[in-house]
Amino acid sequence: MASLLQWQCHPFDGFSPLALYEMLQLRDRVFVVEQQSIYGDVDGVDLHCYHLQGHDGHGKLQAYARLIAPGEKYPDASAIGRVVLEPALRGKGLGNQLLAEAVNHCLQLWPAAPIMLSAQLAACGLYERFGFVAVSQPYDDGGIMHVDMRRGTLSH
Repeated sequence: MASLLQWQCHPFDGFSPLALYEMLQLRDRVFVVEQQSIYGDVDGVDLHCYHLQGHDGHGKLQAYARLIAPGEKYPDASAIGRVVLEPALRGKGLGNQLLAEAVNHCLQLWPAAPIMLSAQLAACGLYERFGFVAVSQPYDDGGIMHVDMRRGTLSH
């Protein structure tokens, strides 16, 4: 299944109404319902970032992340957020594929910028494999412990 994903990355205005609905539905199903994390998912950031999506051969959304430009969330770094996989497909290498695509797109879009993310503690190992290091103490975000992680130098 992992090798069949088709990747696309576009700004917010690249969504069709149905594709936007599917993305919000996947994020809601995982973050709010499954993880029982109560937070404002529709936070206005989506309007100003790129959206990375992995679809299967039938066009169904299976993987997603949003890519945020430097200055939007962190002053000197781009950011990867809302990293999510279809629950039935976990454990099949899609997390690695999704993160590799996200890092590569950030490097293409903003080549001089380090990359930051807010990682759930349980996923830190995945991010560490891609060169991210923890730069904060753990903190509660929506009822789930997170840590800020950074890939790249602190200064250029």
